[in-house]
Amino acid sequence: MNSLNKTFLPTKNYKNRNWYLIDCDGQTLGRLATMISGLLKGINKPQYHPSVDTGDYIILINADSIILNETSKHYLVSTPGRPGSSLKIRNVIDSLPQLAIEQAVKRMLSQTEAKRLMRRLKIYNDDNHVHQAQNPIKIDVMDLYSSIQITQ
Repeated sequence: MNSLNKTFLPTKNYKNRNWYLIDCDGQTLGRLATMISGLLKGINKPQYHPSVDTGDYIILINADSIILNETSKHYLVSTPGRPGSSLKIRNVIDSLPQLAIEQAVKRMLSQTEAKRLMRRLKIYNDDNHVHQAQNPIKIDVMDLYSSIQITQ
């Protein structure tokens, strides 16, 4: 009787994904992005395995009221494509807070998984979102700071 092979590994077509609703009002960008990247990967689940995608869907509301570090500037630099042409620089904090959140979360993921996992992140600037039918679970981020385990 071999009792060593009791490890559970989820299958490649894992379908048990939850929807979480997070309010960004009064939250800092770095701490929030750390929690979101962990939820997108599925690290909080007991059946987590690095080779299997067990992550969840995340809905962020009130993205306009996120707290950013005002001392460091967040710029988006784009080059028009021709060598020697001038750079176009704009301030991301003032124009697009959604882009600042997306870049922070995307840079916390590996390059191979970032494109796939970022499809599950939905960001809205106000309280209204179109995912009411999925019955998202509201998460208080302050509770997540004390304990990373989410039980359902």
